Parts: sequence; C-alpha cells; structure tokens
Amino acid sequence: MTTFPNAPKVLKGGIALIDPVSAQVRRIIALQYNPDSLTRTLQIQGAGGDEGNRSEAMRFKGPAVETFKLDAEIDAADQLEFPDQHRAVVENGIQPQLAVLESLIYPTSNQLLNRNTMAQSGTLEIAPMEAPLALFIWSRHRIVPVRVTDFSVTEEAFDPSLNPIRAKVSIGLRVLSVDDLGFAHKGGGLFMSYLQAKERLAGKAQAGSFSTLGIGGL
Repeated sequence: MTTFPNAPKVLKGGIALIDPVSAQVRRIIALQYNPDSLTRTLQIQGAGGDEGNRSEAMRFKGPAVETFKLDAEIDAADQLEFPDQHRAVVENGIQPQLAVLESLIYPTSNQLLNRNTMAQSGTLEIAPMEAPLALFIWSRHRIVPVRVTDFSVTEEAFDPSLNPIRAKVSIGLRVLSVDDLGFAHKGGGLFMSYLQAKERLAGKAQAGSFSTLGIGGL
C-alpha cells in the first residue's frame, strides 16, 4: 500500500502497561485503527449534593470521575493479502490481537497458580492480585491511568478454520485519579500531568465577552 509523500503521519491511540512499582513499561498495545468516536463522561464530585449544606454548594470533594468508551476494530484483511509475510495471521487470524486486549482483564495464570498454592498452604489472608498499571494514550495531551470497567467482543468474520479475522472490541475505561492512587504513585503523577494539560489548553481558548451574551455586565 502506497501513501502520498506529503501525507501527515496519523498517530495511533493505545494502551501502555507499566509495572505499578518500578514504573517500567511492560507492553504497548497500539490500536490497529483509531476509533471513529470516543465517548467521554464526567461525573462531578460536588461536596454539597442535591440537598447539601449551603456552605458546601461551591466546593469539590475531588476531581471529576471521567470515563471513556470506544470501539476498536481489528481486521486481518490487509495481512491476508500477503500470507507469506504474515504466517501468524494465516494460522491464528486476529486471535493474538484479541488475546492481548483481553489480558487487560485477566490475572495471569502464574498469579492464579500462586494464589492456589498459598490457599492450600493455609495462608489466612491472601491479597487481591495486582495488575499492571494501564495508561490510556490518546495524543500527547491525554496520557491517563485507567481501569477497564467493561469489555465485549463481537467477532464478525471467520476463516475456514474458524479463526476470527474481523472483530469489534468495545472497551469502557475509568480514569484513575489521585483520589484512587495517591500523589506519590506513578499513576497519580500522570493524572496530575493530565489535569495540568487540561488547564493549559483551557488557557488557550478565546475568552468571551458580556456583549456576546447580549448583556452589558452583571
């Protein structure tokens, strides 16, 4: 496939997994195609509430809870046009790509085996299994720690061996803020950088005037 020499480079969105302790990058998952849309929802964390104290009406309890929803498409059509160069796709379809995304919501087999060993040895308290810290990356302005909240796969086409060759993955993500991770955590620092980037972008927006609103002042 050829491209125009002056065509702009299109960046891809994706997810990076980093070690929650050392902050070393474990894996980078780039989406094959950028979704056509990205839905963001922000739930305000107000202190007053609907029937709160009047003195609390203008106060925040913390940062808004932000969630993302997106549909990622995966298609093996381009690779199957050149089977000699993409043997893994010929043999497995897009199952490797799906497996990588599904690893976001599973503990590893080693974690499960270790937990079973501890249970059989009589360990009274077994801590929940810790996952890598997931960072949702959507341009340099949006690098945020997230937790997967929902995940579904629709497999839409199959090869003769019933390997999926086209699918749509719907992913829901919740942004983890300093309320979730703390300021000392690597993810907490990344959230603060994300919030500060929002503030810098807001400063670039053109300010309005009372005349635009049809009034002379307040």
